Amino acid sequence: MTGQASLFTHRTAGHEPATDRLRLVTWNVQHAAPARTVRQVDWLAGQESTDVVVLTEVSGGSSGDVLVQELSDAGYRAVIAPWGGDDYRTVIASRHATVAAGPSPVDFLPHRFPTAALTLAGTPITVAGLYVPSRGPKERRNEDKRAFQNAVSAALPALAARGGLVAVLGDLNVVEPGHIPHHSLYGRWEYDFYTSFAAAGFTDAFRALHPEEVEHSWFGRRSGDGYRFDHALVTAAHSARIRTCRYLHEPRESGLSDHSAMELLVDLPQESAP
Repeated sequence: MTGQASLFTHRTAGHEPATDRLRLVTWNVQHAAPARTVRQVDWLAGQESTDVVVLTEVSGGSSGDVLVQELSDAGYRAVIAPWGGDDYRTVIASRHATVAAGPSPVDFLPHRFPTAALTLAGTPITVAGLYVPSRGPKERRNEDKRAFQNAVSAALPALAARGGLVAVLGDLNVVEPGHIPHHSLYGRWEYDFYTSFAAAGFTDAFRALHPEEVEHSWFGRRSGDGYRFDHALVTAAHSARIRTCRYLHEPRESGLSDHSAMELLVDLPQESAP
């Protein structure tokens, strides 16, 4: 596939990452201007139980470049920052030293779906960051969103079959079937996108731990209604190893973004002593 991401390597991390578990945060940073970007990275740097971050709705302009530099200065050893022109992009940053940037699984808007590969505790791991377009302007309503969702859904089976642990995190810009409250604007094709993950062999990590809990990561500006837009999906073979999947509301409530962040922790199998 096309869309090889750029890989920038940086200085020594501020704290050593865990080697026995995968610790991630995903967060829609709401195309922050440089000054807010600095505050966002300050918050991320304070999450000492996080080693990999997936950031969505990153500006394609200068403030996105500021984000890359600030992540470096905060001790992230590698930052995968694909270039998508003026469009929003997805950034993956890691405190682990050995991270390889992989090609996007899709040809359409590949900068919204980058991948990173690493190995921890002998387990090969793929982390994919995903930012689905919004419905778009009236003259192009749903065109990019539908095309991107179709491309992602088609790519998911091969992504799940890579072997090892695969985690897809980000802002899907859709809600799950049965979402509370119900939002009538979503069509069947959008719910089908969400369910395509399960069909391809992925487990919704939050639902695996909290099957009945009502949570939201974004709230309508006028209605105040909640939406669970931000998700973490893990290969089903590793679902029993999910230890934590929860929303972190502090950055939204403090005005750092209009989205809450999401934390995911997955234990890794340990080699038996001889």
